Amino acid sequence: MYRKFVNQFIEVINGWTQAVGQACCAALMDHGTDYPHHSLRLELQRSGARSRLIAILLACVAMLQPNALFADMIPVRHTEGLIHGFLVVRTLEGKAIADGQMTQDARGDRVTTHLIFRFKDGSIYEDTTIFSQRGTFRLLSDRLILRGPSFKQPMDTSINTSTGQVKVRYTEAKGKEKVIAQRMELPPDVANGLLLTLMKDIKPSVPRTTVSMVATTPKPRVVKLAIIPRGEEPFTIGRFHHKAMHFAVKVEIGGLTGFVARLMGKQPADTHVWVLGGEAPAFVKAEGPLYVGGPIWRIQLASAGIF
Repeated sequence: MYRKFVNQFIEVINGWTQAVGQACCAALMDHGTDYPHHSLRLELQRSGARSRLIAILLACVAMLQPNALFADMIPVRHTEGLIHGFLVVRTLEGKAIADGQMTQDARGDRVTTHLIFRFKDGSIYEDTTIFSQRGTFRLLSDRLILRGPSFKQPMDTSINTSTGQVKVRYTEAKGKEKVIAQRMELPPDVANGLLLTLMKDIKPSVPRTTVSMVATTPKPRVVKLAIIPRGEEPFTIGRFHHKAMHFAVKVEIGGLTGFVARLMGKQPADTHVWVLGGEAPAFVKAEGPLYVGGPIWRIQLASAGIF
């Protein structure tokens, strides 16, 4: 894609320089100037202008590339431990469409989190994440399964950060199963399956925190997530009144793909997360897509039914 874009841009440059050269030559002829002598000079100037424009283009392309050198490793401010929580997925209109359960087990610095949503139409969203919390949070492995009619494309994605191996098993529209397996240069701040955990440890006073994520469409690529605090917002649980910090999570696609996505209005939707702060921070609510290009759903804590 980059080569095609560069070639098209060079064609434009060639056309532009040729048109400028012809216009200048016509002007010189009109003024009775020695054309052969000036023609060589114009060709040299035109060649120099073309080279400078191409150099500018290549510099812009380089700046558009995702940069893996800049990584915000999130320090462990609150050590993760045992968790068993219950969640519900709703539409923005408030209709419940899935029930969820999250369990977490910590053994030393190694933590395993299992999140599953069971949809009313039989669909399954299941994410198993293993990470370390030795000073900073670091992903070790993640496996995400999307299955059922609630998801545009059934998919089974696994990531192993120690080997850089990323494997995506998906089903095409005609029902044919395909597998993509490749080794990637994964930055140390990859946050697949870790986002809700990290949100509890991000300082609201920091105006922007950036982490990486492996996105699959289904071809895997590394994108950046910019986490930006939006201020505190009040909420209530029964007769208890609290304030939650509102974070906006923006997907930043690098390279020409991201440039074209913004240009064509295909930029992924933001995710919004609310976190209760203090000495024991807790997840309150999230609104965003569960998969690339998916609808905006609301995830929040579930209430126990009547015994």
